[in-house]
Amino acid sequence: MNCIIVDDEPLARDLLEDFVSKTPFLKLKALCKSGFEAMEALQKEKIDLLFLDIQMPDLSGIQLFQSLSEKPQVIFTTAYHDYAVEGFELDATDYLVKPFAFERFLKAANKAFRIYHINNTKTDSLKQISEDTNKDFMFIKEGTSTVRINVDEILYIEGLKDYIKVFIKDKFHLTLMTLKAMEAKLPKDKFIRVHRSYIIAVSKIDTIERNRIIIGEKWIPVGDYYKEGFQELLERLG
Repeated sequence: MNCIIVDDEPLARDLLEDFVSKTPFLKLKALCKSGFEAMEALQKEKIDLLFLDIQMPDLSGIQLFQSLSEKPQVIFTTAYHDYAVEGFELDATDYLVKPFAFERFLKAANKAFRIYHINNTKTDSLKQISEDTNKDFMFIKEGTSTVRINVDEILYIEGLKDYIKVFIKDKFHLTLMTLKAMEAKLPKDKFIRVHRSYIIAVSKIDTIERNRIIIGEKWIPVGDYYKEGFQELLERLG
C-alpha cells in the first residue's frame, strides 16, 4: 500500500516513518510537514493510505481530508481524544492517540490493509458485485453462494466493520465487503450515504423526523458529516 505521512511535528514524523519501515505491506511515498505539501504529493501518484495529523497550522488534517475529491483510507493521529467522533464521522479507518506504541500502529495498519485487500480483490471467488453500476441487479457473495439482488428492491445497507447487511423487504443478505466499496458500486441517483454505518435507497424513505429517517420499521440516524449532502438531496427532490 502506498502511504504518506502528514504531521507538522518532526519527532512524530520520524516515529511514523520508523513504524512504516517495519511494516512489510506499507510503502512510504512522502513525508509532509503540512496539508499543502500533502496535496502536492497526492497529485503526483495514487496514495492508498494517509497517516494524517489533525491539528496543524493553516490547514488541519480534517480540512485537508474533506477537500479531497478522491479519498484514500485515512488513519488520523492526534494528541487529543476530543477529535475521535469527528474523525470516525469522516469514515476514518482508525484513530491513533499520541503517544502510541508500534503494536497499536500495526493494529491500525493491518485494518487498513484488510480493507485495501477487500476493495481491490479481482478474483472471481471474491468479487462482490458487478462492475456495471447501470444494471438493475447485482451479484454478491453470501457464504459459499452467489446471490442475485435486484437493486430496486434494496431498502438500506448497514455496515458492520468488514461486512455489510443488504436489507430487502423482511430479510437481509450478509456479505464480506466494506460499506465504502458498496457505495461506489451503487447508482448515485438512487442511493445516498447518510451515516458512517448506513446507505439508504432514496425511494424507500417513508418518513423523515429531524435527524432520523424511517424506512418501514427501521429508524436510521443521519450523521453530522452527511447532513448537508442529505439536505441538498431533499431540496433537489423538492
